[in-house]
Amino acid sequence: MEYSKNGSIEVIVGSMYAGKSEELIRRINRARIADLKVMAFKPKIDNRYSIEYITSHNGKQTECISVDNSAEIIDIIKDQVYDVLAIDEVQFFDEGIIKLCQEAADKGKRVICSGLDMDFRGEPFKVVPHLMAIAENVLKLTAICMVCKLPATRTQRLVNGKPANYNDPIILVGAKEAYEARCRKCHQVVY
Repeated sequence: MEYSKNGSIEVIVGSMYAGKSEELIRRINRARIADLKVMAFKPKIDNRYSIEYITSHNGKQTECISVDNSAEIIDIIKDQVYDVLAIDEVQFFDEGIIKLCQEAADKGKRVICSGLDMDFRGEPFKVVPHLMAIAENVLKLTAICMVCKLPATRTQRLVNGKPANYNDPIILVGAKEAYEARCRKCHQVVY
């Protein structure tokens, strides 16, 4: 989806290792090539690779501002001139992110969000389903299942190499040491 002066919300979702951040970075770079002013954000909780960059698992990066919540984004963008608002790891934000995205799009801004659509349990992840519902464009990416090598749509959390318990905390920032991409059949949750 290309930039529109009417405003829009684009949501990029999928499991871990599906290429969500890489696709977000690609869209940000294309907007910058078009001389559009981009404001990019990510949650401070995502400190896996860098605080000041949105970083994909394969090492691609673009500069961003790390914040604790949606209110910080509002404070930062209120006096800024921008065309594109990009938000990585949107699942970690509070419900205020929904209103923020809606209002930015209503003002003619292109809003691009990326994040997990399901948590490790295989259940909808916080604000993401709502953002998907109000978006003009949703792209669901798949990874490769680490068990059967078929397309993966779920994120398997592992604790000491075993599937996590359903009652474990929803948020645990990690990468290959704690998560694998899995298909529906190979995804497991211990109850």
